[in-house]
Amino acid sequence: MNIGRPLEFDPEQALDAAMQVFWASGYEATSLQNLLDAMDLSKSSFYQAFGGKRPLFERCLRRYRENMAAAMLESLNQAASGRHFIKDMLSSVASEACSGEKPRGCLVMNTANEFAQGDPTVAEWVAQGVDRFTAVFKAAVQRAQKEGTIAADKDPDVLARFLVSSMSGLKTMVKAGIGGEEIKRIIQIALRAID
Repeated sequence: MNIGRPLEFDPEQALDAAMQVFWASGYEATSLQNLLDAMDLSKSSFYQAFGGKRPLFERCLRRYRENMAAAMLESLNQAASGRHFIKDMLSSVASEACSGEKPRGCLVMNTANEFAQGDPTVAEWVAQGVDRFTAVFKAAVQRAQKEGTIAADKDPDVLARFLVSSMSGLKTMVKAGIGGEEIKRIIQIALRAID
């Protein structure tokens, strides 16, 4: 029985490298060679470990979603208040606009834009990501309502969706070249909308 050669690389590190490539370039524009170079793998090792470009992309998207949701949840748990968390999340987009680095947006939303509902499987992956982010914002809204900084009669589900769409829109605008100061002004309007 041939069980194959053992892996001689760190799959998690390779997955992170691939995720960075997909995040920067998107699925279609990323070639197999781009992935092999970034992951420092031979073609045979790549297929043995990941099965191909599409299953690798699914794993990268899942990894991004889980890492991002976990980081958001940790930030919420450490935030001074639910409203502070919301403000900090939105403000992070303005910081990205001012950083001087090439903005990459959100891998989940980039994927939604790239595939535009043309692939039901990818649409489901995107929906799972949106649901995870929405759940964290909902928890932040509910905390802020208990703390008295968001009106208790507002629907936390609707506000959470609004915040996810605001984050997504802001990140897209930064990718389109809108400057940090203008982004900050838009954030102020978004924050007033959840009062």
